[in-house]
Amino acid sequence: MPNLPFLTDGAAQAVPIHALRSGEWKEWIESRPENLKRLALAHDFQAQSGRILLVPATDGSIERVLFGVGDKANAMAMGALAQHLPSGDYRIAAAPREFPATLVAEAWGLGAYSFDRYKKRKRPAPRLAPPEGADMAEAARVVSATWLARDLVNMPTNDMGPDALHAAAEAVANENGATFEAIVGDDLLEQNYPLIHAVGRASAQAPRLLHLSWGDASAPRLALVGKGVTFDTGGLDIKPSAGMRMMKKDMGGAAHALALAQAVMQAGLKVKLDVYLAVVENSISGDAFRPGDVIASRKGPTVEIDNTDAEGRLILADALARACEDEPALLLDFATLTGAARTALGPDIPPFFTNDGALAAELAQASIESADPIWRMPLWDAYESDMDSPIADMKNTGDGAFAGAIFGALFLRRFVTAPSWAHFDVFAWAPREKPSRPQGAEAQALRAALRVIKARFPA
Repeated sequence: MPNLPFLTDGAAQAVPIHALRSGEWKEWIESRPENLKRLALAHDFQAQSGRILLVPATDGSIERVLFGVGDKANAMAMGALAQHLPSGDYRIAAAPREFPATLVAEAWGLGAYSFDRYKKRKRPAPRLAPPEGADMAEAARVVSATWLARDLVNMPTNDMGPDALHAAAEAVANENGATFEAIVGDDLLEQNYPLIHAVGRASAQAPRLLHLSWGDASAPRLALVGKGVTFDTGGLDIKPSAGMRMMKKDMGGAAHALALAQAVMQAGLKVKLDVYLAVVENSISGDAFRPGDVIASRKGPTVEIDNTDAEGRLILADALARACEDEPALLLDFATLTGAARTALGPDIPPFFTNDGALAAELAQASIESADPIWRMPLWDAYESDMDSPIADMKNTGDGAFAGAIFGALFLRRFVTAPSWAHFDVFAWAPREKPSRPQGAEAQALRAALRVIKARFPA
């Protein structure tokens, strides 16, 4: 089990936490001592969502914590405690019965995260005694994977360019006994990855395809693919400054795929795992690819470049084609692909697209069970012709400003032959703090995807 600093073994000395629904507050407080009733009244505490009441002991220490979870919150609400309680050791004395103990532990771990590479946190995170009945090994895997994804995405590009992302992926491979291969620079052309090469060739750090392989070759094949654009200027179709400001996170898909792979390997699932990370920096130089260029893909079809800022789908096309050559039983890809996905669903809910109705149902159920919001959007066949090109097999965009997320997914589908595939258009960012989610980098759809993978390929 990964060693994480938010856990403590000192349950006996830990401060008890009572997490209460608003609707049960009056009944709960009725049987409590008068001094506690007066304290709650003085602070207007009625178990409102997100409210924390520290109950003092006679010696001035914290005797217990009352935490309001409202009437609609799920277990992820418990992460707010790790974000806002004073340093110390705590235990869950009571929580709503519909809060699974493992999810409570995960929520605490997700809330305890802090990116402190450049600015140290002011105080240690509060620590949690393992909740009764929690699968702490699973919680630790989920939290460790999420922290990995957040760390990678939070890193600025001067410290997380293609070379550094390459090193991070190789480190995960080595730590988990996976084999690792990197195809870098002009070797991409020699080994037939022309789209990845075209997008990344203008950067001072060469483009590359990273491949991690793990597990028994006779087991069912699971393929994970991630978009790793370590910075996106937009290319010659340059982004405005506001649109470029957060483009360090455009490698979020690669961070998700790598983090999910780590969790799969740590869980010892019976799969033959292949991870393909297409890693580039979309830069501007005399060698940059241009609007109007026509580039062949690994799979064969040619692509007319309608917009150099629709580069993520290009590098994913070559990576997805490579992944499908091994005929995976399940193929998942992750990418910070379109702003249109955010327009449709906002920053908190990543859409997913799939060619498999059964997989869609499994993901929807897993989303509920893991408190990891995702939402299916359609692969709308009628839009296919909007990507027609007069001089190539396709363009890399659709016509007009509408349905951008759907066009991105439809483009990717042309390079997929796996019978069970899902594409996640993640934001990889929390614009503001919410329970279990400090502001900054975020892993989305990871818990839901892991739950589906575990159900399909148990250890």
